[in-house]
Amino acid sequence: MKAITKTLFAALVAAVFLVAGGNVPADAKKVVPQSAEQVTLSFAPVVKKAMPAVVNVYAKKIVRVRRSPLFDDPFFRRFFDDDLFFGRPRERVRNSLGSGVIITPSGFIVTNNHVIRDADDIRVVLSDRREFRARLILRDERTDLALLKIDAQEKLPYLKIGDSDALEVGDIVLAIGNPFGVGQTVTQGIVSATARTGIGKSSYQFFIQTDAAINPGNSGGALVDMKGDLVGINTMIFSRSGGSNGIGFAIPSNMVKTLIANVRDGGRIVRPWAGVYLQAVTPDIAESLGLKRPGGALVVKLHPLSPLKKAGVRRGDVIVSVDGKTIGDVREFGYRFAGSPVGKSAQLVVMRNDKRVSVTVRRVAPPETPPRNETVISGLTLFTGLKVANLNPAVIDELGLRNPASTGVVIVKVLGGPAARAGFRTGDIILRVNGEKIRKVGDLKNLLKSGDRIWEVAVDRRGRILRLRR
Repeated sequence: MKAITKTLFAALVAAVFLVAGGNVPADAKKVVPQSAEQVTLSFAPVVKKAMPAVVNVYAKKIVRVRRSPLFDDPFFRRFFDDDLFFGRPRERVRNSLGSGVIITPSGFIVTNNHVIRDADDIRVVLSDRREFRARLILRDERTDLALLKIDAQEKLPYLKIGDSDALEVGDIVLAIGNPFGVGQTVTQGIVSATARTGIGKSSYQFFIQTDAAINPGNSGGALVDMKGDLVGINTMIFSRSGGSNGIGFAIPSNMVKTLIANVRDGGRIVRPWAGVYLQAVTPDIAESLGLKRPGGALVVKLHPLSPLKKAGVRRGDVIVSVDGKTIGDVREFGYRFAGSPVGKSAQLVVMRNDKRVSVTVRRVAPPETPPRNETVISGLTLFTGLKVANLNPAVIDELGLRNPASTGVVIVKVLGGPAARAGFRTGDIILRVNGEKIRKVGDLKNLLKSGDRIWEVAVDRRGRILRLRR
């Protein structure tokens, strides 16, 4: 990730949070068309405004194709020339195609992370066929968003980021992108749902569902409303054939605003941390708690440093709203709480003993307590090739771990060596080694000095306890 200057991001944030007008009057009346011109309906004005700001994104990745292991055998190689096509390692270019949206006149472009993931070269083609090499400013796997930058000599057409929370089911929207690489295409549909969760692998799931045709190549493209404002980034479809079946999903535009607002110096993303483990409120749980209907998020556990705990939230409370927005489930809480940057307060309403209790929670960054003490394990042990750290809220958030223990040692990265061959993975929490409990990195380092050759290890892998003996 490339470093970003404070001035650059200040300009970007200022551009993103411009306010638009042009709302339809609330007292507008429906009337019978009086002429042929009034009967004619066209989305052309909206398309003309939005289309120039939607770009094609081409990402290239060079991959090495492994040759057969037989060619490492001197006997076998006697019969073949090393320069034969199938006898030497080859490089192959892997291409991916997607779309993107220019969001500032200076050339910032938002797209999907999966469009440019691991790319060695990123090219952007504008609607007028001009081509630019793009710089990757930041990428975020947890929201599947990425920010690119191109340098042009003049101001570029761009889309103003609208308020996705203002969308309602039934609103007309347009999807603009480059499906199947055929060229820039516009499709029309309505909003089918505004808060779809439990879809895909994104950590912050809160999608806009639309029946506007979205196909491969549309990823990263624009979903716009009838004012021509960006309300979503098209990201995925439900399909058995690979084509559009009228069930497409877009990341809300407010998530783009949140991503930019949470970027700190150096292009590092710092999100608000809640420090709470939540459970969905099922009909049975709702009945046991005396709630009229299932909904909200039940507080099961609070981290000792949780800002919610400091604000007075208790175990057994049901969070029903954040900043005036009703909470339907656990994922919606995560989206709403992360909807404003660190430093701003959140207004929560919780149900406690049949009463509504209002709580003000200050959004804070995940604390580095205890210090992570990142360490690369070297020497000749089973753990050689691991980068490990003390478990703390910041590390938990970066790795996307759910409900781990408050303390312990976590694998931050597997660099290779014996550890990779043993099957360790990033995110594994080392619980015990040869019967000894591992509470911090120092415990592991001291154990490795014993010179043991037989290792019995217990790790927590995403909630599953695995045991390894070598």
